Amino acid sequence: MTVTESVPEEWASAQPPALHEGILRRQSARESAARTYARALPIVPVRARGLTVEGADGRRYLDCLSGAGTLALGHNHPVVLEAIRKVLDSGAPLHALDLATPVKDAFVTELFRTLPPGLAERARVQFCGPAGTDAVEAAFTLVRAATGRTGIAAFTGAYHGMTAGAAAASGHAVDVRVARLPYPQDYRCPFGVGGPRGAALAARWTESVLDDPKSGVPLPAGMILEPVQGEGGVLPAPDDWLRRMRQITAERSVPLIADEIQTGVGRTGAFWAVQHSGVVPDVMVLSKAIGGSLPLAVVVYRDDLDVWEPGAHAGTFRGNQLAMAAGTATLAHVRENRLAERAAHLGSRMLARLRALAGEQPCIGEVRGRGLMIGLELVDPEGDPVATDDPWAGEHPAPRGGPLPAAPALAAAVQRECLRRGLIVELGGRHACVVRLLPPLTISDEQAEAVLDRRADAIDAAARGHTAPGGSRPRPGGGHRRSPAHGRTAG
Repeated sequence: MTVTESVPEEWASAQPPALHEGILRRQSARESAARTYARALPIVPVRARGLTVEGADGRRYLDCLSGAGTLALGHNHPVVLEAIRKVLDSGAPLHALDLATPVKDAFVTELFRTLPPGLAERARVQFCGPAGTDAVEAAFTLVRAATGRTGIAAFTGAYHGMTAGAAAASGHAVDVRVARLPYPQDYRCPFGVGGPRGAALAARWTESVLDDPKSGVPLPAGMILEPVQGEGGVLPAPDDWLRRMRQITAERSVPLIADEIQTGVGRTGAFWAVQHSGVVPDVMVLSKAIGGSLPLAVVVYRDDLDVWEPGAHAGTFRGNQLAMAAGTATLAHVRENRLAERAAHLGSRMLARLRALAGEQPCIGEVRGRGLMIGLELVDPEGDPVATDDPWAGEHPAPRGGPLPAAPALAAAVQRECLRRGLIVELGGRHACVVRLLPPLTISDEQAEAVLDRRADAIDAAARGHTAPGGSRPRPGGGHRRSPAHGRTAG
C-alpha cells in the first residue's frame, strides 16, 4: 500500500474556501476558551480513513494523534464500520443502561480473552460513564470500599482525567487526599541520576513514605500509575520499578490500579502495557481504544474487591451498544492480527531512526517510547545544563551531566511545521516540549517512513527558524554537537 493509495479515490475535491474559513471563524466565536486541540490544529476534518484525514480545504494529513490514542485501527476501519452497521440494522436498542444484551456479552467475552493471565480468571468488570476519567473515579470508589481507607497514591507527571478525584491524582489542587510520589525517568530524573539507580531511589522513596508513621501519608486505599506516562511526556516505566511497585503494594494490601486508558490495546507493543513487566494489577481502568472510536470506559478488577454496594458508581451512558460492538471488533482484530507485535516491531524501527536524527539535531534532548507511543523532548542546545549532581554518589558520580533546558516554543514551532507538511502531532510533557507520535496500529511501513520524513523536515525547519534565548539561533546538524552527557534515549 502506498501513502496515496490509503485515500479513497471517491473523495471529492476541496470544498469552497469559505466553508473551511467560516467553520473555523464560528468555532472561535462560539466555543469556549478551554478548547485545546483546535487551537494548535486549525483544520476542519470532513473525511478520514486509516491514517489519512482530509480537511474541508482539500488538504490531506497523516494523523499521528489518532484521537489521543483512541483510534487503534485508524479512522473508519472496515471491521469497525461493519460492526456498527450490524447493530444498526438489527433493530437492537442503542441505549440499555447496564442491562445484559448480546452485544455487551460479546464485548465482555472478547475483553476477558485479552486480559493478562492471572486477572482474567477472576475478573469482574464495571461499566461506568463513557470517559476514562469516569473509570478512574469508579476505581477510586471501588478500592475505598474494599479497603476502608480513603487516600490515593499517585505519581508526578500523571494524567488520569479532569473530574475531582482524577484531577487530584493528576496534580490539580482539589479536596481529595492524594500522596504524590516520584515517577522514574532518565533525562529529567528527580534524583539527578536516571537509569536503574534513579528508578531504585524512586522505589525506595515510595516505600519510605508508605512505611514512615511520620510521613504524613496514611496507608492509601490504592496506588494508581500509568505503565507509560502519556501526557506526562511519553515516559515508559522501567520494568524493574513496576515490579517493585507491585511488590510494595502487595506486601501492604494496597490495590494497584493500572491506568491503561492510553497504553492499552496493543499501543506499546503488548496488548496491555503491564505485560512488558509481567505485573498483574489488582485493577485496570480502560477507555479510548476499547470503544473502537466510540465512547466507552470500564473498570476491570479482582473479584475479591467486589464489595461495593449496587449503585456505588454508575453512569447513564454506560450501555452504549454501538461502542461495545465497535470495541469487540477492534479488540478481536488487534488480537487476531497480532497488531501488538507489529507495533513493537515497527515502533523499534521508528525509534532507531529518530535516535539517529537526535545525533544530528542538537535540539533533541531525548528520544523515548514503547511500541507506537513515541516522544521527542526538544531542548535549547545553547542553554546551560540543569545541575543534577548526586550528593549521595560518593566515589561513583552520575555518568552524565544535567539535561538541557526545555524548549516549549520550539516544540510548538515543530508542531506547526508538521501541520504545514500534512502531519498531525501532539505535544506533551512537563514543559509542553515533547512532540508525540500516536499513529494507528495499522500504519504501513511506507506511511511510517513518510511520517518520519515529514517530522525530520519539520524539526529542521523549526530549528533553523527558532530564535533561542539571547538572540542566537540553534543550528541543525553539526552546529552544536551534544556531548553524550546531554543526550539520552529511553525505550
